[in-house]
Formats: sequence, C-alpha cells, structure tokens
Amino acid sequence: MNIPVDPAIAPRLDEAAVRSGALSNVPSDHMFLAEYAHNEWRKARIQGYRPIPMSPFALGMQYAQSVFEGMKAYRYEDDRIAIFRLDRHGERFNRSLKRMWMPEVPLELFRSALQTLVDVDRGWVPEGPDSTLYLRPYVFATEERVGLKPADEFLFMVLTAPFRPNFPKPLRVKVERSYVRAAPGGTGATKCAGNYGGAMYATAQAREEGFDQILWTDALTHTTIEESGAMNVMFMIDGVLVTPPLSDTILDGVTRDSILTLAREAGLPVEERSVSVLELKEGIPAGRVTEAFGVGTAAIVAPIGVIGIDGQDVPLTVHDGCAMFTLKKMLNDIRFGRVEDRHGWMTVVEPRA
Repeated sequence: MNIPVDPAIAPRLDEAAVRSGALSNVPSDHMFLAEYAHNEWRKARIQGYRPIPMSPFALGMQYAQSVFEGMKAYRYEDDRIAIFRLDRHGERFNRSLKRMWMPEVPLELFRSALQTLVDVDRGWVPEGPDSTLYLRPYVFATEERVGLKPADEFLFMVLTAPFRPNFPKPLRVKVERSYVRAAPGGTGATKCAGNYGGAMYATAQAREEGFDQILWTDALTHTTIEESGAMNVMFMIDGVLVTPPLSDTILDGVTRDSILTLAREAGLPVEERSVSVLELKEGIPAGRVTEAFGVGTAAIVAPIGVIGIDGQDVPLTVHDGCAMFTLKKMLNDIRFGRVEDRHGWMTVVEPRA
C-alpha cells in the first residue's frame, strides 16, 4: 500500500542526540492518520507531527471508545531498522477494537502505516542496548454527537518516540486486595484506554506507600495474582517458570508470549497456572519462589525486589544469574539482530524507493 507523505515543515531531528540516548519520550517528526466514515478507512497519509482539530463532543472523549497498542522498532548493528512482531500486535489490536465495538483496521493498512512511518522517521531510532523507537498505534471515536451511542466515525493514528526503559532498578510492588483492574466478562483482555485510567487511583495510593507498582488480584476473591501494573507477571517457583493463564481479565502480552516461547526452547520448565497470594507469602521466605518479574513492551523484563503483602514487605534476591536476565538477553539478541530470527518475529523496514 502506497501511503502519501507530506514532510514536516520544520524537522526537529537531532540524530546525534537520538543515538546517544539524550532524547527520550520526545515525539518524532511525523505521524500517520487515516479516517473511518461510511464503513471504510480512507485518507491514509503521513504528515508532520502537530495538534489535530477535534470536536468537543467527540464520542471518544465522552464514552471512551479508544484502543491502542504499544510496539517497538529496533536498530540493528548494521543500521537496518526492524519492527518486533508486527502482525501479532496488529491481530491483538483488532481483537481490542472488536471488543470495544470499533472498526477493525485491515492488517495491510496496519503494516503499511507502521512500516512507512518508521521508514520516514528512521533517523529517530536510537541505538541499543535497550533504547528503541516506541510505536503507538491507536483508534478513537471522533463522531460529533450529543447522546450515548457507538460511534460511526473514527481516527486511526500512529505516533512514535525514542524510548529508554522505565524500570532501571528492581521494583517494589504491592499486592492489591481492594481495588480491581478487571472483572470476568469485562474488558481486561483489551488495550482500551479505560482499563488504564481506572487503574491510576489505586496505583497512586500504592506509590504514596512507597511502592512502584501493583500486583493486581482477581476481582472475586482477591486471592490469586493476575497482572503487575501495565505488565504481565512471571515467577520462578521450584525451578519452574510460572505465569497466570490468559483469560478475559488478563492481557495477551506479546512480550509474555515471546518469553514463554524462548523459555520452552531453552529447556526451562514452564507452567501457565494460577498463582495464589498465599503461595508467594509462604514460598518466598521458604526459598521456593526465587524470582518475580514483570514482562511487557515498555519494561521488557522488570525485576521485582519486594512484594508487599497485607502490610508486610517480602523481599526477593535479584542477581545477575537470575533466569529472567537470561531470557531478556535471548529476546534482545533477536530484537537487535544479533542472532538468527528463527521465529520470523522481526519485520525489516525497507527504505522507500
């Protein structure tokens, strides 16, 4: 698909600053847009990054029809640029859109939008070891209307920004026993805006208590672990890599799936099963639970050093020999092109003719 490009009038790119890591979370020069109306996506284009006009009555702002993805592009040592698991993200994006009664984005349009935009702003892709170009595709309702209804008009956009990891040191996390991230039958398995807005109050309360993130528990009994903040969560228990099973309350994380795949290939035992709060409370001091960590697009692998359970801090030892760091290296070696991509996870972005 050929997407027209209207170059930014005043580019802000400073390649030296980008490559050195001096710039992080700064919007890149361009953005992608496509409009949905009359049951079709149209007017796909790339233009300079700038504010967009929107009606104050846009239904997306009123009733939260808004869905997004989080992805990354990587710079190889030979300066090629590649996007990680492009199709997997596109498929999850469409599952979220379907759940929120929003129009799906054809995978061809999704691929073309991401690849063309990354190519246009390839100078914004930093060098490793962990720095990347963050990609944010999202769709939100733009129809101007007073009154509750599913929207008929939407905007699909993609923004990018150079990015460095959010979690430079082991996390302190609190097991949340009161507030709920997601309930059975709800939208917990989608990347919709409301899931994240609804989690902010409880997260802020935990931070006031000295924690970095929350370990969310199930909505019905608050006895089993589900996710950690905006990440899936994993544990090493009796030498087995354990993570809660997917459900309609847990996001199908792309990093989660990748880590599990690599662990199985490396011969590490893996179980997708429920993990109770009690199992952590008793198992960590007993030496049965030896590692806890979050996995996600932003974090990649975020080690957990302390779990707060019912007012008691339960510490874990984080060291270089942890399995989580081996798995992170295996994943990053693929993402940065240091080893063969046997899974076909990386999409190399070819320069436009």
